[in-house]
Amino acid sequence: MNILLTSAGRRTYLVEYFKEALHMAGEPGLVHAANSKVSPAFFAADRRVVTPLIYSEEYIPFLLDYCRRWDIRLLIPLFDIDLPVLAAARDAFAAQGTVVVTGDAEAVEICNDKWNTYQTLTKQGIETPKSWLDAEAVRDAAAAGLAAYPFILKPRWGMGSLSVYQADDEQELFVLDRKIRREIRESYLRYEAVQDEANVLIQQKIRGAELGLDVVNDLDGNFRAVVVKKKGSMRAGETDESETVKIPELEALGKRLSGLLGHRGNLDVDILEEDGRYYVLEMNARFGGGYPFSHAAGLNLPYALIMWAMGREPKEGCLKARPGVHAQKDIRLLVWGE
Repeated sequence: MNILLTSAGRRTYLVEYFKEALHMAGEPGLVHAANSKVSPAFFAADRRVVTPLIYSEEYIPFLLDYCRRWDIRLLIPLFDIDLPVLAAARDAFAAQGTVVVTGDAEAVEICNDKWNTYQTLTKQGIETPKSWLDAEAVRDAAAAGLAAYPFILKPRWGMGSLSVYQADDEQELFVLDRKIRREIRESYLRYEAVQDEANVLIQQKIRGAELGLDVVNDLDGNFRAVVVKKKGSMRAGETDESETVKIPELEALGKRLSGLLGHRGNLDVDILEEDGRYYVLEMNARFGGGYPFSHAAGLNLPYALIMWAMGREPKEGCLKARPGVHAQKDIRLLVWGE
């Protein structure tokens, strides 16, 4: 079985996880890594390919041809901008035997569009930080005592903590709103920010612990597992230190989100806790930067995905994570050439 990780970037650990999972499943195959330029994951992969840019007209035809030539069974997108493009083409890939492991187009839209996330969760009665798309509405809510500074401002379609700021007063609120709009126009975030007048999300700040969920569905979108993690530190929007914990309330929430989105593979969920209440901050229909902590505690989603793709059930225990496993990421240097 051959596997392709798109937008692989620095996720060498995922390349290694899938290589180990193929061996564990007793399945011959190669792990391919794709990127629009040379990336660290290339040096761990069995095969590597530089692709057209995600929003290029050649991107999907290129990947379809690549998957056909290399008999790719599982295509694993790893970048938020990649998700809607590949989700929209899931049927084309399925027609040639390639499973795109993410949500369908509607589920991906709910996750990628943070205003859609807020509206969807609110309608379902799931707690999430109060949010607005209009700085003037936030100013008026604060003046009326319906909300209070500080507020967090971020791109409505954003990732990796890019252009995320805190406004502590009214002046900062409007200055940062303009600043983020400019930064969106000057970065790759512009590809998803299709509504220029409503592309900044403003949220009431939640003070408290940061947690994360890995919500696992099988390739038919059925719930299979959830892992809860308490985050110790973050770096560039990605979890740098974490400990697996057991919180039944959040496990139940993960199962509920599984049914709501019906995604394939992993759903990465960011949670904030304040005064004993849990707020869903963001969701990503892909492997997130916090997945290695679940893997270290015993969850083996790469192996499970391979087994499901073969029409088999994974070994018992591979979809469970031990609580109390604490881990940190390190930094390694890859060197090539003389």
